[in-house]
Formats: sequence, structure tokens, C-alpha cells
Amino acid sequence: MGSLSSPRGFLLVLLGLCAVAGPCSALPLPPPLMLHESFAGKSEFRTINRRPLESCFNPSPYLSIDVSTGGPLPDEAFINVTVGGVFRPDGSHWVAMITPSNSSVSGCPLSGVNYVETGDLAKLPLLCHYPVKAQLVKSDPNYLGCKKAACQKRDASGACKVRTCGATLTFHLINFRTDVEFVFFAGGFQTPCVLKRSGVLRFANPAKPLSGHLSSTDSSATSMKLTWVSGDGRPQQVQYAGGSRSATSVATTFTQKDMCSVPVLPSPAKDFGWHDPGYIHSAVMTGLQPSQSYDYRYGSDSVGWSDTAKFRTPPAAGSDEVSFVIYGDMGKAPLDPSVEHYIQPGSISVTRAVAKEMQTGKVDSIFHIGDISYATGFLVEWDFFLHLIRPIASQAAYMTAIGNHERDYAGSRSVYVTPDSGGECGVAYESYFPMPAAGKDKPWYSIEQGSVHFLVMSTEHPWSEKSEQYKWMEKDLSSVDRTRTPWVIFIGHRPMYSSNLGIPTSVDPNFVDSVEPLLLKNKVDLVFFGHVHNYERTCAVYQGDCRCMPRKDVNGIDTYDNSNYTAPVHAIVGAGGFKLDGFSIIVRANDES
Repeated sequence: MGSLSSPRGFLLVLLGLCAVAGPCSALPLPPPLMLHESFAGKSEFRTINRRPLESCFNPSPYLSIDVSTGGPLPDEAFINVTVGGVFRPDGSHWVAMITPSNSSVSGCPLSGVNYVETGDLAKLPLLCHYPVKAQLVKSDPNYLGCKKAACQKRDASGACKVRTCGATLTFHLINFRTDVEFVFFAGGFQTPCVLKRSGVLRFANPAKPLSGHLSSTDSSATSMKLTWVSGDGRPQQVQYAGGSRSATSVATTFTQKDMCSVPVLPSPAKDFGWHDPGYIHSAVMTGLQPSQSYDYRYGSDSVGWSDTAKFRTPPAAGSDEVSFVIYGDMGKAPLDPSVEHYIQPGSISVTRAVAKEMQTGKVDSIFHIGDISYATGFLVEWDFFLHLIRPIASQAAYMTAIGNHERDYAGSRSVYVTPDSGGECGVAYESYFPMPAAGKDKPWYSIEQGSVHFLVMSTEHPWSEKSEQYKWMEKDLSSVDRTRTPWVIFIGHRPMYSSNLGIPTSVDPNFVDSVEPLLLKNKVDLVFFGHVHNYERTCAVYQGDCRCMPRKDVNGIDTYDNSNYTAPVHAIVGAGGFKLDGFSIIVRANDES
């Protein structure tokens, strides 16, 4: 968590902090030697759409799959899925949760080349719609040993003539509006075949308003925007301040046609990864006071209301202090033993830690700086991410920056031509997180809270000296009133400095050459980036030259005296949820080996 106070004091506290104390002198940066290992939370399940569907050999006529719902599906539940009637339990058996329920399990009528982006070259996909999640049946320890046996047929004496086996799995389910089906497969993820389908399961209220999250609209802290998701596009309301005030929502959505793709190779978002997002509602609560708490609820009489929640406005620009949490690259992880297409295992512990920190009342804002949900074209995963952050994003402003996994795709005019967004091209991101940005597909903005001027830029949109974004950054930084906000923090996704020597490289020298001079010219104090999945921090650095090192204060905290400004300090905070990247081996210039 970061805390910035008056012009005479500065404190930054971050988990994983490691620094060297010393006087402000010109020291060279230690040259990295090697070796970086990248970890990705992917499994072979990620390529399941690419598998040809085989016919199961001689399946049992007693096969069954039952779901313990007791009626329509609630907004959230841990439900038990029981398979039975199995002659021979096998480690390759698995159960998938699929939506919509009418998705074909007999294969899709398209050539396998259309699905090459999933990383597999099989001839045909398994399903037209990607399974939301799946579990191997052997995760029930009673399955392979047939400890849950049932007698299907008895002889005249009453002795069991036909015995079958079963298992029970627990799935975490949330209301993502569309029908659900559970499918029992054999053959593993490599050679799957269908054994049994559960039939259609529907949510009790697909229109229910859910996943409310907040954002600041300006630097006055007298208004807050609330954004939520519903299956109904009619205007809804947010009622706040004890129900004495209300604001009406504006609903937007996006369609499959809005997703990016290329003519020969449909993207996941354009094709089997698509999921209807419902409607994204936003309403602005006005007439608020800075640093004050308010209760609220959202919805309508026709679709239902959310539970009552409480938030606190951030401090207004020019006040003495602001405290914030900042991280990047968080994503989400399942709350059950399932595999999913992309898993960020640390995301659950990070959100729980932030929620615990918020209980102290010392968190004014949260900044999530790129690589938000890692849905990457599998749109239902946005619903799971919004559900994950709701306990924290419903209490304080959740400010975001765009990253490569939200924006980049061929034909999207991104700076970097990669398939990282899976065809979303920033559309889903901007719909779910409407920041006070310069305009549509111009996701850069600045906002002031307390003694800090925050500038949030996009490393994925053009940033060269002739670009629109560069001119905006130049104007914004030059106009900061340092008597009101003496501290300036610059935020983006891809870093300017890192010991990460992965391929492709984490640092673009062209980005550094273009933008770094702006930071020095305008005396930016602190720079935050993500992208590298770990924590790193520089000295006060410019053009690779370490111009100042921190000093320890009486409490052993590294501090800089920026009344004698030398250069910005850069911090990488991309450890929000992904498995941590390994550090390179660092050898200092004066080391012998």
C-alpha cells in the first residue's frame, strides 16, 4: 500500500520491498546477466476446443449425472455434481461446466485451422462454446477405488449382479445469466468423448444486478461512478445516502461483432470464446463530500436490488494525505478444484489481503494497472473476475489502466501486434471499467487525490512524440499545480526498467526513449508499472544512470528527499495474481564473477 502526505513527508510501503540505503550519488545500474523463467497459469484444458470428439466405446447403460440444485440456480453457490452408473472408473474421466447449454458436443462445422490460437493443431474443436471449467472425476478420492458403489441389478437371491461406481464433485457457480449444463466425459482432455449430459439448468434471476464496482470521476471527490452488470437493459437506479438520493443508470453492452479478428483466423472472442455480457449499467452518485462514507444499493423493483453496501469517497485534491493500494496482472482463480483456461493462483490471496487492509479504514483507492481479468477472449471469465473483486471494488474507487491482455490484437492498431487480448481489443475492458478517460479507445486520464497527481497512460496505444497520447501527457504534466498536488505519480503497464530478460523483452527501448524525458522534465516523483510478474524497484534513475539512492529514516524505511529532485523512482508491481516470474541473476559491476 502506498501513502503520500504533505510536501515535507513521503512514505511508500510495498510488500516484497528490498532496497539498498546510501547517499544520493551517481551510481551505475548493475547489469543483469540472465536467466528469466516465465510461468503461465495455463493447462492442457486450455486447448480443449481443439480436440476431435471421439465416440465412447461401449458406455454403461446406467450412466447418470445429477446436480444438487433443488430448483433454479442462485446468484452464487457451491453445487454438487454426482456421476454414477460407471462400470470402470478411469483417471481420464472428467466433468465440464458448459454455457450456453445448447452448445454442440458433436463438434463445430469449422476447419480446425480457425482455432490455432488456442495453441493446438487438432482437426476439429470439441465444442462450439468453451467449457467454463472442468474437474477430473478422480479428484473425488472415492472414485478410482469404487468406494461409492451402487447395485443396478440383482439376481433372484438378492445378490448384486451389476455393480457400478460413482463420484461427487463440487463446482463454484455464479450468475452469468445464460443456461448451464454439466457434461460427463471420458478420454481426458486429449481424446474426449461424451458419456452423459445433465440437461438444462437456469438461473433464478438472470436479470439480477450484480458485481457493483466504483470509480472516481474527477479530482473533487464529490461524485463517484458505480458500474454493475445485469441481464436487463432497462434503466435501473443506485439509491444512496440512506436512500435519500438516487441516480438513474445508463446501460451499454457489446456484441460479437465488436470483437477483433482477422479474416482467415477468427479470434476466441469472435468465435468459441464468446459469451453474452448482458448489460453494463453505470450511474454517477453526486453531491458527496470527500473522505466520507455512504451506503448504497442498486437495481430496480422489476429485476431486484443488490444488498446494501458502503463506500468511502477519496480525499479531494489538495488535502494532506492519500493512501492507496496498487498492483497489476491479477486476473482470477477458481474457488473450487476446477481447471480453467487461464488461472492466476495468487489473485484470491491478494484480494483477501486487500479486503483485510480495507477493514482498517486506511485505503482511499485501489489502482489495478493492466492485465485485469485475463479473460483474453473467453468472455464469461469477466463475470468471475468482477465477482472476485466485488468485496473490495464495492468499497472504494477501483481505478484501472489498460494492459496487453485487454488490448493487443492483430488489426487493432495496438503498438504491439500480439494475440494477447484474444480479440477483445479493449472493448470489454472499457465497458466494464469506464474510467474518466480522454475518449472512446483513448484510455488515458489523470486524477488527483490528496497530495498526489496521478497520470494513467496506455502503453498499448501509440505513445511516440507525434501521437495524440504523448501530446496529452505533455500538456497534463506541464499543467500540474505542485502547490496543490506536490507529488506526481506516473502509471502504465509495460515497464521502462526491469531485470526481466524474457522473450519478447519486457522493456521496449523506443518507449523509454520517447516517454522517459517527459518524466524528468516534469519532475515525476514515482513511476508504477506491471507486466513483469514480480516486484522490482529502482533507485532514482534516468537513462540507465542511478542518480540518487534512498536513505533510511529512523524507522528503517527507505526515503528520498525530493526537495532535491534528481530523477523518478520506478517500481514494478505486477505480482497481483500470476505465478511470480523468476528474477534474473544480477551481477554488480564491481563483482569478480
